[in-house]
Amino acid sequence: MKEKLEALKKLSFRAELGGGEARIEKQHEAGKLTARERIELLLEKGSFVEVDKFMTHQCYEFGLEKQRPLGDGVVTGYGLIGDRTVFVFAQDFTVFGGALSETYAKKICKIMDMAMELGAPVIGLNDSGGARIQEGVRSLAGYADIFLRNSLSSGVIPQISAIMGPCAGGAVYSPALTDFIFMVKDTSYMFITGPDVVKSVTQEEVTKNELGGSGIHTEKSGVAHFAAENDIDCMLKIRELMSFLPNNNMEEPPFVPTTDSPNRIDNSLNDLIPTNPNTPYDMKDLIISFADDNNFFEVQSEYAKNIVIGYIRLNGKTIGVVANQPNALAGTLDINASVKAARFVRFCDAFNIPLLTLVDVPGFLPGVNQEYDGIIRNGAKLLYAYCEATVPKVTVITRKAYGGAYDVMSSKHIRGDINFAYPTAEIAVMGADGAVNILFRKELAGAKDIEAKRKELQDDYREKFANPYRAAELGYVDEIIEPAISRPRLIRSFELLANKRQSNPPRKHCNLPL
Repeated sequence: MKEKLEALKKLSFRAELGGGEARIEKQHEAGKLTARERIELLLEKGSFVEVDKFMTHQCYEFGLEKQRPLGDGVVTGYGLIGDRTVFVFAQDFTVFGGALSETYAKKICKIMDMAMELGAPVIGLNDSGGARIQEGVRSLAGYADIFLRNSLSSGVIPQISAIMGPCAGGAVYSPALTDFIFMVKDTSYMFITGPDVVKSVTQEEVTKNELGGSGIHTEKSGVAHFAAENDIDCMLKIRELMSFLPNNNMEEPPFVPTTDSPNRIDNSLNDLIPTNPNTPYDMKDLIISFADDNNFFEVQSEYAKNIVIGYIRLNGKTIGVVANQPNALAGTLDINASVKAARFVRFCDAFNIPLLTLVDVPGFLPGVNQEYDGIIRNGAKLLYAYCEATVPKVTVITRKAYGGAYDVMSSKHIRGDINFAYPTAEIAVMGADGAVNILFRKELAGAKDIEAKRKELQDDYREKFANPYRAAELGYVDEIIEPAISRPRLIRSFELLANKRQSNPPRKHCNLPL
């Protein structure tokens, strides 16, 4: 027995060494941790249980029969984040540059199948040169097997991807099918075709970082949700995100006790919203003010800044927040903001996370490019997401709620459960300036002093329509509240809605305007 145990230890050591000391050193020199070091940081100490540690590839061509590393370039298994089980795969760049083989894909598919059966999240740490060319179509088949499981798992268990090195070609589609993507600054990149191919086809010269670095995907494309400073920061951010999410679509998000009083009143909020509708303010100040311990975990903070999404807790319970941002494009809804918010709303609805919507929106962004690029179709995605959502939905109109954008932002008419407004709220088809120009064109044309007459008519319009009271008279707003009492009012509302039951018509699946 002693000899057998020694043999096991030697095999384990070989497997854990990956591509060997030299390649591990090279990984460190590139500013990256190894696959196993990343897992150690992500999970609770000593909790990781490895699966398929000794599997090897089945390719006997191109000299690969002489290179059969144990584990075949990916570390798979399960462990704990807090007291919750998660499944993990970590691609090992020290083995064949992390290139995916048929065996490698089978290892990933096995833990994805286990995760689905047990209702546990899957976290993928990507660091790979792509498909293993020597295996040809078998490696491509391996990717497709993973893609299928990503799709079937969607909305059933949370799926998180971290891009911690190269991720190119077909490999990018597995992360793209998952719920959240993390990238690491300076050491990770994603693209369909690399700089050399781009140059040969379009004559454009671009670096890997300029084509698909973390800055590009968190600021311009919206592909990635978070950018981390380094591997350690990335693992810590994933752990924080997990603290807001349930294990699966049949469970509630975790409860996190707080000493922050549910009755806390913040009188400074009464002065936060400017009465001048054209004066900007930072909506994040409002979100942070009523969150437990003033903690707001923002998602996609650098992309489509005219809308803010992320997670807070109210009296210990996870709440998804969607808010117009008056500090960026005056809070208008454009294509990017609509798609960003729609995907977030659908994720929250899939995983039983209640939604808080903060509204200060003058409308959809006008412009030729917006129309040509499909603002109608893309704006409809957000509308559809809210209409479809059956989780508790609480809405606060802080200031402007104009036109179709009022309808879209979780209004009472699309099954908003509880709708509040601040006294500064303006709910109308459009702002006073535009309305007067349309409604009183003839009167303005015949006036002796056009500007004086315009101001008089605008003031009259604001008095009649640019306030929340007409909507309250019609029951479209449930209560007009003092901003200072937002926290206790929101907590009470979500507690009231905790047992809400609502369903959509039976169907195979919806056909939202993709």
